[in-house]
Amino acid sequence: MSTVRKFLERTLRGTNLEIFKFGLYLSFPIGYMYYFGTNLENRFSVPGFWPTQEQSHRIPYERDEIRAEIERHQRVLRERRTESQRAKEQGQEQEKLTNLTH
Repeated sequence: MSTVRKFLERTLRGTNLEIFKFGLYLSFPIGYMYYFGTNLENRFSVPGFWPTQEQSHRIPYERDEIRAEIERHQRVLRERRTESQRAKEQGQEQEKLTNLTH
């Protein structure tokens, strides 16, 4: 046997073994927290993941800005509604044509 193993078997008995295990039980979680908790910005960052200030929404606070945002939102909803109606009409026309050919 190696001398290190003999030394450990001789000294790590009873209370010394329990103290050694307790130290390991404490050191591993602390080591993990230290490893994953330091230098997070460089280690786990994905460039361009979060939107920049210009790309994110800007909350309107003035009455005119709020009114303009509501009008813009209503215009977008109207455009979506007309597009869906056109798609339905085209789908119905396609069904009529397929029924006539069969």
